[in-house]
Amino acid sequence: MTHQTTDPVPPPRPPAVPGPRPLALHMAVQTSTWLSSLAALTASNGGLPPLSPELAARARDLEKALQNVPPEAFYKAVTKEARQRLDQFTRGVRKYRTAPRTARPAEPPVLWREGSTRLLDYGAVPEATNPEGPVVLVIPSLVNRFWILDLDHDQSLLRSLAARGLRPLVIDWDAPEGAETAFTLTDYITGRLARALDVAVALNGGPVALAGYCMGGLLALALAQLRPKHIGALVTLATPWDFHVAQGDLVRVLAGMMPRLEDTMAKTGVLPVDMMQAMFAGLDPYMTPAKFRRFAEMPPDTQAARRFVQLEDWLNDGIVLAGPVALECFRDWHLRNTPPRGEWIVGGDVIRPDRVSCPALVVVPEKDHLVPPGSSHALASGLPDARVLPINAGHIGLVTGSSAHEMLFTPLSDWLLSASTPTS
Repeated sequence: MTHQTTDPVPPPRPPAVPGPRPLALHMAVQTSTWLSSLAALTASNGGLPPLSPELAARARDLEKALQNVPPEAFYKAVTKEARQRLDQFTRGVRKYRTAPRTARPAEPPVLWREGSTRLLDYGAVPEATNPEGPVVLVIPSLVNRFWILDLDHDQSLLRSLAARGLRPLVIDWDAPEGAETAFTLTDYITGRLARALDVAVALNGGPVALAGYCMGGLLALALAQLRPKHIGALVTLATPWDFHVAQGDLVRVLAGMMPRLEDTMAKTGVLPVDMMQAMFAGLDPYMTPAKFRRFAEMPPDTQAARRFVQLEDWLNDGIVLAGPVALECFRDWHLRNTPPRGEWIVGGDVIRPDRVSCPALVVVPEKDHLVPPGSSHALASGLPDARVLPINAGHIGLVTGSSAHEMLFTPLSDWLLSASTPTS
């Protein structure tokens, strides 16, 4: 059902605490690292175990340092370190789960909803300086909640845009239910997003700007191609295009997991959040344990500790994907690399950057481990009228980092305001 709404603004509420997800996987990484290290030392008869060529120099230095160290002492030292790391990780998890939460800002009014999809009006937040300003339709990824773009009053891309005189409208995805579990990307783009765009265009009295974050940038790109008369400008933030740029590890992980993913989706109709989290954890299995060990040692009453809790809550508050959408994303995009091959089809049309004629801003976080910068640069090179904005940040730090206001929020607002000003 589609309708305009004047629902009252809900009160602030703390997020759920389900993570880190999947906890069993992260615990297994910690324990297997410990056990495999001890097993390798035992099998090496007191010497160093075989190491990869790239570690050869470090191995030689370590051998020199251990020349006068008894093997038993080295074994005990490794055991002690492994136990300390496991203890640190578990302390970090307990500390995270019991940490006090600060309620997020109250949501703005809902302009439109259909099924599990809502459109929120950030032109109505207290920070907005021009409630009738140029409309920007913001599209987050289908697998994550939009509120990474609105952490709190101090760190909010959406409120920053509103404070600069723009009127951001953000799509809020929720878990697909009923018939939505059979949705394809075409259903979301030519259905839900197209109708949300109609609302945005009507409010603006003409073409609007689109801004998409991560996977949302691909949805925005397709919408811009399919609805050119209604799109005045396009922004992609940390958006992939060539999925085989520096992503050999993820491709291998996905290829190995694909039969199980397909079996799960055939039985349940959706791709569970924990399976997605496991796939991305495969890129760097040690990243999550390491950051929770660091968190264990953080003073609790600091901005860094509070921000850690906020970001982990967001990461663990994922959204299941409709089965057909998951296959398009992971089988077609990641494994088959269909977008740059000219094989990604939405609503019967091949989606190609060179068919998007509006001005575009491609924001590239240069430290992104999830979307390699080269993948985003490949998108920029295909757009006829594109400017690249490189940011010295990672995938999430792009919008949540301490320098985000200076590096992203301000230049993005300036570009959008310029793009919305008619040229004489």
